[in-house]
Amino acid sequence: MNKPLAAHEVSAFNTAAASENKIHDDSIARRFGFRGGLVPGVEVYAYMAHMPVACWGRAWLEGGEANCRFLKPVYDGTLARVSAAEEGDGLALSVESAGECCATGRAVMPADRRPAPAIDALPFGIPPAERPPASETSLALGRALGIAPFTIGRATLENYLDDIRETDPIYRTEGLVHPGQILRLANQALVQNVVLGPWIHVGSKVRNHTAARLGEELTLRSKIIANAVSSKGHAIVKFDAIVVAGGARCVAELTHTAIWRPRQASDAG
Repeated sequence: MNKPLAAHEVSAFNTAAASENKIHDDSIARRFGFRGGLVPGVEVYAYMAHMPVACWGRAWLEGGEANCRFLKPVYDGTLARVSAAEEGDGLALSVESAGECCATGRAVMPADRRPAPAIDALPFGIPPAERPPASETSLALGRALGIAPFTIGRATLENYLDDIRETDPIYRTEGLVHPGQILRLANQALVQNVVLGPWIHVGSKVRNHTAARLGEELTLRSKIIANAVSSKGHAIVKFDAIVVAGGARCVAELTHTAIWRPRQASDAG
């Protein structure tokens, strides 16, 4: 029988209300059938990540795995309740908000602890000076999506922890970058390389290899592995990525999936 753990409750905050992605804007999101702007999926993942860190501590940041799938929107100002239950060798995760199951996932501490990949296991990409519109061509299979190097300082970390209502002291006391900030870099791989309309992050897989520290330069190497239209009419892109710290150390392996052109946008066109 699964053993329930203490739930983690968060007053959800839309960190991207003013971002280029207008799916987080109330008026635009309503045109797509939502009640308002969506809280970013990377932040919902950040809420979920509280649970494996509470269970395994820094060890999970340095060798744990997780996956997440976003099913329904979480809205600004609503209560998001993250639940975890022991399931086999890991934790089954779920996020409920406004009476709906909004996200599911799983976190584990793998027994094999395989080595991190070489940092050149995926291609290096440079964001273009002028981004092309998102399309089947600009998001073609095999394309590398790079990002500008990014360094997270103390103030950026503190603001982020406040935004996601993180209560675990490990990040502040040990000067560690939050896993939600790591997953945010995958979003940057999209927005720094193509011009998107309203788009939606729908899920990710993460394998941590080491904790990123404040002040380290972070980059991302990636390769698009799929770009197709789903049975529901959404154009979906998927890419593998490696987050690198200091140009030499693999922080995490990611697989990131997003609807880059929702069906509603195709219908409107």
